[in-house]
Amino acid sequence: MLDENSKNWQESDINVDSLWLIGERDKSGKHRNLYHGNFIPQIPDQLLRRYTRENDVVIDLFAGSGTTLFECEKLRRRFIGFDLNLEIIDFVNSQMRGAATKYFLHNGDVVNQENTAARVAESLAAFDRQSADFLIAHPPYLDIVKFTDLPEDLSQIADIKIFLPKFMQALANALPFLARNKYFAVVIGDVYKKSEVVPLGFYVMDAIKRRFKVKLKGVVVKNIEGNRGKLGQQNIWKYRALHSDYFIFKHEYIFVFKKEE
Repeated sequence: MLDENSKNWQESDINVDSLWLIGERDKSGKHRNLYHGNFIPQIPDQLLRRYTRENDVVIDLFAGSGTTLFECEKLRRRFIGFDLNLEIIDFVNSQMRGAATKYFLHNGDVVNQENTAARVAESLAAFDRQSADFLIAHPPYLDIVKFTDLPEDLSQIADIKIFLPKFMQALANALPFLARNKYFAVVIGDVYKKSEVVPLGFYVMDAIKRRFKVKLKGVVVKNIEGNRGKLGQQNIWKYRALHSDYFIFKHEYIFVFKKEE
């Protein structure tokens, strides 16, 4: 966060609005958009610049193609990440070859408490730290995109009653390593199933508030117009919506929490 005595706050491009309208995905640096999903570099860029400082430690529970890691490299943050997909881990490691950034990218199921705790603890010890400074989670949800065929992959889950407890367990495994009064963010959208909107984002937000001692600091609605899945399809989606009773999904939520204990 900006120092209270900072003189350059007026020049800051950190977005403090609760609506983020983004023209297109950032493709600079190592960002290649080779992986399915809707996690764009602008999200960790904004969050890391607001809630962390150089050399802080960031935990990413679903590292994917390295979006947060590459932003940590750019901003000089240290990184601890997890993913189930060995192929994508190999790709990310190849991209980071020769980088000065200190990071650990673990292959493992973050719902597994013993494995997650051991990997985070050993990574923090290597950084000579006892706790992390920020945590981010952009989980796959409700079988929209299946990332692997592994049974423990959350993207295989179609039932919200199964998804929610597993995702809460993943957070429960990592949050003890986040320092008190530090922040974490969950990036997630809603889904449309059986002719009805399933407000998954709000279910997740409510579950977090019920289970953990946290304060909800922000509910950001984000839309990216340049999503390759939407480009060139606006008219057909509008036609379908107008001839039915639904609205076109263009949003994701960024929930920002402050850990109290």
